[in-house]
Amino acid sequence: VGVRGRYCVRGGVLGFRHGMVGGVVIVLFHGILAVRCQVNQVIRGIGLNLLALAVTTLLLRHIWSNKGSTPQVASISTTLDFFAPIPVIGPILAQQSVSFLVMAAVVIVGWIVLFTTRSGLRLRMVGQNPNAAATLGLRVHGIKYCGVLICGALAGVGGAYLSLDQLDMFVRNMTAGRGYIAVAIAILGRYNPAQIVPCALLFGFWDAVQIYLQGEAFPPQIVQMLPYIVTLLVLAFGVKHIKPPAGVGKYDDE
Repeated sequence: VGVRGRYCVRGGVLGFRHGMVGGVVIVLFHGILAVRCQVNQVIRGIGLNLLALAVTTLLLRHIWSNKGSTPQVASISTTLDFFAPIPVIGPILAQQSVSFLVMAAVVIVGWIVLFTTRSGLRLRMVGQNPNAAATLGLRVHGIKYCGVLICGALAGVGGAYLSLDQLDMFVRNMTAGRGYIAVAIAILGRYNPAQIVPCALLFGFWDAVQIYLQGEAFPPQIVQMLPYIVTLLVLAFGVKHIKPPAGVGKYDDE
């Protein structure tokens, strides 16, 4: 069991690493289209989503001779038993995966970097006013590329979590629109890691509700719509007074 556990952990680390690399490669194209070619953000986003879906389907067929899914692998999920003694929330946290700790670390480090360091200040300044950042001598394009690549690596970790820790296999289009829900969460959380967490828990709650209700006497098609209905309601009524960074969709030479 110990050997198998070490094998699963080693394979899981390798999988997460490759997921990060894949995310970085995809968003590198996104960064080139955005920063260098100045392509409209909606057009480039849709185009890269379609490209990623086509590439993963091609790789599935080429490597596993199956365009739908890969073979199932051993899960890397490990429960956090040391949380169990904590009153009330301890048993809940104990059932979570080790990926939960990774998520918590990303949130804490992300908030610290964005709001307490010089690099985070520069990144936020480029997001708000790239013209002003350029006049101060900041390398606006380089900072934009760094921000995009970090986001791509974290998105790759999220995708690796779905395949290695939740489903134990890769399934074509397994994200099922979760990326768009993540965009809604980021907007609702005012682009602040600390505020994004409760917003993500709200959407996660409705995702759990639809999973629970699938076993009840409800039409599964309607139940599966719940997270997306919540997303539409949030975008329609919850973000009216939330302003994105002023530099979103703009370029430093405008």
